[in-house]
Amino acid sequence: MERAKIYSKCNFVTLPTARFYQLFFDSWFSLSKRIWQLESLDQKISSFEPISLSEMDEVKLMKRTDTKFVFPLTTLHKILHDLVDHYRVLDIDGVRLNAYRSLYFDTEDFQFYHQHHNGKTNRNKVRFREYIDSGLAFLEVKRKNNKGKTIKKRIKVGEIPEQLDGSNKDFVDKVVGETLDLKPQHWNKFSRITLVHKRRKERLTIDVGFRFQDTASNKQNLGEMVIAEVKQAKRNLSSDFIRLIKKERIHPFRISKYCMATATLFPQLKMNNFKRKFLHLDKLQTT
Repeated sequence: MERAKIYSKCNFVTLPTARFYQLFFDSWFSLSKRIWQLESLDQKISSFEPISLSEMDEVKLMKRTDTKFVFPLTTLHKILHDLVDHYRVLDIDGVRLNAYRSLYFDTEDFQFYHQHHNGKTNRNKVRFREYIDSGLAFLEVKRKNNKGKTIKKRIKVGEIPEQLDGSNKDFVDKVVGETLDLKPQHWNKFSRITLVHKRRKERLTIDVGFRFQDTASNKQNLGEMVIAEVKQAKRNLSSDFIRLIKKERIHPFRISKYCMATATLFPQLKMNNFKRKFLHLDKLQTT
């Protein structure tokens, strides 16, 4: 029997109150589960050899190929131990599950979003990103060229501003190659494990707890799943992570956190080409 029905049978609890308690307990359970999962991840990645930010400079990979995978958090717990021999983990003052916060910009009519949705090559994304545990923040422009390469250019900023103007706007206009009137569209937050291969020029980012909200503070999330991304100078499917994740019958899956968040927060936008992706994400929630 649903909790609301049980509560409503009690003389001292009205149905609206029952609904309040149902929402309260559901939220409490969800938060408790998330905290437990993150704490469990922290314990498991403690067995990895560390790598510092300065050491990681050798594998910045600002021009690279990206191979993404989406899978349940339970799968990550299952395979982490098998990655220990192949990767080191980014450690910032003892913190290995690092917090990220980003503010994405687009035009009023969502030009960047529609370019991605329509499969246009040579497309851009513009964001401010704060690497919370390292105390660093950057204005970043990511460009996907017609050869499938991701090229990222960035400049350091003191903090994330709410508008794009001055020298920051000049930087974006120069990189994008045109002058656009960009406005903040939404924030996202997630926690990231960054692994660096011990022998190859390869980085693996593992993002969990992905949440987002528009500038009016309407909040959404993509559920308890993992978005992993193998970053290489040249695509190499013999990557140890790719080899291990394929054993779990999980294959590359193209996904843009920006586009998924935008389509969710702004349902009036065209999203036909993303429907299969959302169906796949929904299916993951039931596994």
